[in-house]
Amino acid sequence: MSQWRGFSVVPMTTPTPPRTARTTRTARLAVASALALGVGGGLMACTPGPVAKAPDVRVQNAATARAEAVVGPLRASEPTRLVIPSAKVDASPVLRLGVDSDQELQVPPVDRAEQAGWYTGSVTPGEKGASVLVAHYDTANGPALMRNVKGMKVGDVIEVGRADGSTAVFRIRETQQVEKKDFPTHKVYGKTDRPELRLITCGGPIVDGHRSANIIFYADLVQAR
Repeated sequence: MSQWRGFSVVPMTTPTPPRTARTTRTARLAVASALALGVGGGLMACTPGPVAKAPDVRVQNAATARAEAVVGPLRASEPTRLVIPSAKVDASPVLRLGVDSDQELQVPPVDRAEQAGWYTGSVTPGEKGASVLVAHYDTANGPALMRNVKGMKVGDVIEVGRADGSTAVFRIRETQQVEKKDFPTHKVYGKTDRPELRLITCGGPIVDGHRSANIIFYADLVQAR
């Protein structure tokens, strides 16, 4: 099992391969549905080792009403850039992540900890459904892309540049920090009839070499430009 573990996925009869560029939207939704039923835990992306090189982090759980649907679903186009002004994030390219031989969600490698990753089994950002992005808070090498995650709050925007030249702008509706053993699988991966984004990183104190909590941002598509 890889040291840099991602989501623990219960083995299925037919393993789900990473999505390719030719995978249809129907197939992506099927993959997401299967994952929602098979994920056994939360993101294990941040593995700083026994001694942290970044401070323990906690965000306040908060939520507001869903944003009104002001733009319709966008056509499929893979993410290329992640911009979060409140966390001082501006990163590109966005890595393509699948599942590994242990049926765990891949995460950005340690030497690319300043980049985010998109799970290719989810829809592309802006399509109908929940698109899933993951990023490190810290690694054994020190603070990573989401080092300023504590500055993010409900109402902030997350901008995702796309391969077709457009930008999908999401507004954070909910922030949630949970212990990994209590990871809200169905809430994160469950079916939604709107374009939404899930951005997941790690937080909390280090336990057995891993951050003990997940920080999850739920966001609604509010603009496309």
